[in-house]
Amino acid sequence: MDHLVAAERFIAERFPSASTAIVAGSTARGDRTTSSDIDLLLLGEDLFDGRATSEASTHVVDGEIFEVFAYTAGGFEDWAGRGIAQHRPVIVHMLLEGVAIRRDRGLDELRAHWARIIAAGPNLTEGESRFRRYVITDVLDDLRDSEDPLERRVEASILFERTAELMLLTSGRWIATGKWLPRRLRALDAIRAERLSAPLLADDLDLFATRVDEELERAGGRVQDGFVR
Repeated sequence: MDHLVAAERFIAERFPSASTAIVAGSTARGDRTTSSDIDLLLLGEDLFDGRATSEASTHVVDGEIFEVFAYTAGGFEDWAGRGIAQHRPVIVHMLLEGVAIRRDRGLDELRAHWARIIAAGPNLTEGESRFRRYVITDVLDDLRDSEDPLERRVEASILFERTAELMLLTSGRWIATGKWLPRRLRALDAIRAERLSAPLLADDLDLFATRVDEELERAGGRVQDGFVR
């Protein structure tokens, strides 16, 4: 509760014209760590001077780090749409999963609108699927051919990220970055997540390559010969 009070105080001082304010992330979920910041989604037509419609900014106040994502209605529509198109709708999840400490009359309707879109899942076209599988095929071959330890670790890191994204998207799940990617993958299928990640953590990159190949086949197979970018 203290962190919600701190958020309310911060908004009153720095963004008093916000008509809707949502605390998101670990603060909203109640699983903060010692390094957690306070994620804020702010909406309001009078947030900015001039023609600005959005702002992403970081503020340190009284020892707390505030990560602010502020939008007019049009700015939120624009950036939320971009997140949907990229299959990574971060601010939409903030809207839906956060705790509202200020709300205007349109919040419930806004949440209902975006909840329907999130529930429908991402739209992975055949063209994008082929491109993603082409990239994985190319990096997978590089991993198997390389003998340089550093190159192999870099390639394995790329492969984990790209393969996890493909697993999520082909299952109709939204993707994520950083710590949220393995969390989303485990939520999709803990056994498949373990099969993919265990050899990577054990530094068995040959077995890891085999696991990537298995997921690549599951998603439609290698893409190489005749692929047009």
